[in-house]
Amino acid sequence: MTASPQHALAPQDADAYVTGAIDTPLLSHTIPQLLHDAVAQHGDRQAAYFAASDTRLSYRELGEMSDALAYGLLSIGIERGDRVGIWSPNRVEWVLLQFATARIGAILVTINPAYRSFELAYALNKVGCKALVMAPRFKTSDYLSILAELAPEMGQASPGELHAVKVPELRYVIVLGAESPPGTLPFDTLMQPLDAAQRRQLDTITA
Repeated sequence: MTASPQHALAPQDADAYVTGAIDTPLLSHTIPQLLHDAVAQHGDRQAAYFAASDTRLSYRELGEMSDALAYGLLSIGIERGDRVGIWSPNRVEWVLLQFATARIGAILVTINPAYRSFELAYALNKVGCKALVMAPRFKTSDYLSILAELAPEMGQASPGELHAVKVPELRYVIVLGAESPPGTLPFDTLMQPLDAAQRRQLDTITA
């Protein structure tokens, strides 16, 4: 009896993935390792461009800013395995958060920019987001008003101490841009440049 194609492609020897016949083995590097290698090889070359804000980042700037954000997340209590939501259209902070969460082992949860209140609540609760990084608004959607409707407790809470009935696991609301309503943190407060001691601490935590 011959094995079915599905059986033949099943992972073997406790591996979590399947490989076929390839000349170059699969890489086992993590996302932070790949970014580190890219910085070392292409430091001053352009890594990203965001037309809406006319923002350009070299690989070195991308690495440094992602590390700064990673340390900022750690400093407010985001740890390995915590879920961090991003509710925003494409912008530079989106990419920084993607690399920063990977750096510390947190899990990035992408939330559809078109979501309304009940959809946002479902997404946050389904995965248990501890933090939500959000744009103030997008097109005709006022994100801050939508979140205030969902979590009216936010206006009376200190940043990091949100306890909302409808989104009980959410503690931090981090707002992109200049606006920072009561109960929220401005994104820029998490983006302070690292000194040598902080960099060593980040390397130790994420080793």
